[in-house]
Amino acid sequence: MKKLLIASMNQGKIKELASFLSDLPIGLISLPDLGIKDEVAETENTYQKNSQKKARFYAKKTGFPAIADDGGIEIDALKGEPGIKSRRWLGYEARDEEIINHMKTVAKKLPYSNRKAYFRAVISFALPDGKVWSREGKIEGIVPEKPYLKLLRGYPYRSFFYLPKIGKYYHENELTEDEQKLYNHRYKAIRKLKPIIIKTLGLKE
Repeated sequence: MKKLLIASMNQGKIKELASFLSDLPIGLISLPDLGIKDEVAETENTYQKNSQKKARFYAKKTGFPAIADDGGIEIDALKGEPGIKSRRWLGYEARDEEIINHMKTVAKKLPYSNRKAYFRAVISFALPDGKVWSREGKIEGIVPEKPYLKLLRGYPYRSFFYLPKIGKYYHENELTEDEQKLYNHRYKAIRKLKPIIIKTLGLKE
């Protein structure tokens, strides 16, 4: 069976992406599975460039086709911040709890008339020879004044993202299985990438 590398160290992200790809006839492996600890610095100025940089690096290093993503939350009232700096908004690679504490202050200060926000992600699929494809997914919601109290490990901003259309937080404890796909920015990107992965690797659906 052919293999596809999920090029991430984030266990929450690995679990989520694996579930979105579980219908493909392919073996899914992760960086921890291979014992790889090399990290790629996200120094580019767009989600696409960062995701492509990571996907290409790990595909070349391991010899497996790889997918990698980059994304963030964009808050309208903050002119799109933190965006690409979401994990490093505090000036360093912040822990989940540190981001939660910072967002508690941010959420209280946002104007009631403009609390709109977006989760945006670009996922890139790369081959060991350097060929790469990218697709984007995004969802719209609002930043509520009060967070969902249960932290989703690896996804601190989801405690501060509310989906008015269905009256739920963007959190796996709140959403049904169908809603977790319908309202998931990574799923939207993966859905666009799947036909490319299937065709490129010669998979049978």
